[in-house]
Amino acid sequence: MIRCTHLKDVREVRPRTPDGCEECLQSGSWLVHLRLCLICGHLGCFDQSPNKHATKHFHQTQDPPMQSFEPDEDWGWCYVDELFLEPAPLQKTLR
Repeated sequence: MIRCTHLKDVREVRPRTPDGCEECLQSGSWLVHLRLCLICGHLGCFDQSPNKHATKHFHQTQDPPMQSFEPDEDWGWCYVDELFLEPAPLQKTLR
């Protein structure tokens, strides 16, 4: 079984902008689904959004683990190991 090598880096984070994607809120852009960086708390939009801020955040920071910030979703993703994480690494008591 392959395991994510970055779960040891996950922190108990709170989203820096709990009302939406940081960059989309600043620019007034629309978004599809939110993803929470489990290293720093950046909240970014998913790759189905026009700006793909969650993935851009990973490329800028190299923070590998993230998880969905959608109410009915309980999964995460490691960008480096390219692994789907279910259930999500962090409890959903952050909203």
